[in-house]
Amino acid sequence: MTASASRVPCTVITGFLGSGKTTLIRNILENAGGKRLAIIVNEFGDVGIDGEILKGCGVEACPEENIVELANGCICCTVADDFVPALDQILSRTPKVDHILIETSGLALPKPLVQAFQWPSVKSRVTVDGVIAVVDGPALAEGRVAHDMDALKAQRAEDVTLDHEDPVEEVFEDQVACADLIILSKSDLLDAEATARANAIIAEHISRAVRIVPSAHGKVDPNVLLGLDLAVEDDIENRKTHHDDEVDHEHDDFDSFVIDLPSVASPDDLAARVSRAAEEENVLRVKGFVDIGGKPMRLLLQAVGPRVNHYYDRAWTTADDRRSRLVVIGLKGLDRPAIEKILVG
Repeated sequence: MTASASRVPCTVITGFLGSGKTTLIRNILENAGGKRLAIIVNEFGDVGIDGEILKGCGVEACPEENIVELANGCICCTVADDFVPALDQILSRTPKVDHILIETSGLALPKPLVQAFQWPSVKSRVTVDGVIAVVDGPALAEGRVAHDMDALKAQRAEDVTLDHEDPVEEVFEDQVACADLIILSKSDLLDAEATARANAIIAEHISRAVRIVPSAHGKVDPNVLLGLDLAVEDDIENRKTHHDDEVDHEHDDFDSFVIDLPSVASPDDLAARVSRAAEEENVLRVKGFVDIGGKPMRLLLQAVGPRVNHYYDRAWTTADDRRSRLVVIGLKGLDRPAIEKILVG
């Protein structure tokens, strides 16, 4: 079914924690080709880091008021309470937006969100242009995000206390199962053998012909990503996921909390502490803004497991709450005191 020209197309961008969704969206904004864009950012945690990153782009195609953050929980669990009002807010903008990008949290399942586009109050105004899953190429090649069924069965056999699949694996599989396009991010860090391993794992979890597009630094031609015109809401029931038989779902398998840090003297020392926390305490993701003593610039720090990146994104302004705050995300049972001891010192 072709989307009606009277409805605003929406692209759902999903992916595992730290896969590169925000970087991909920044590239879309910077190469919008005259399109007026809006973004709904579903941040998991108490600090809207991703929304701040996007607002700092200063791109004319997507002014700051067209970026709406949802920080009250996973978007697929709070569709009626959060997503629909955000949609109403964006659709009331003048001039009218041409396309809406929806960045889900790393934990979100795309299917319940897309199903909401079947609601009469939603369906008459918007349509799902396509679902894009961003996967972390190097992590996937190393088996740190997902692994094949044989490896999973071996792990289950060795661990007598494990009576269900790894929740991260299930989330990843559901996101890939619903995708119309898969972005293999950080492809510049992969050699041919690693790329083949990552692609093979993805292929195990898709039952349809879905194109896999390698990407470095989020650089993918927006013409490849937007304008798919698929009206995914009309086909979503055919995309089978782990949670099809569930009335609802919760993300009780994950913990998230915010750590406030004292003034930081060295970005490299902080990065080393973040990496250590990932290694010793099984932290999946760390991200936040950091105040480096004596520096007028704001440090953006993002980590996936022990792999840490940081850079100065812009100068602090008088409107900023100038302090160091990090969001920590991991599987249920994180030892917060131990993590705080490592990060704060």
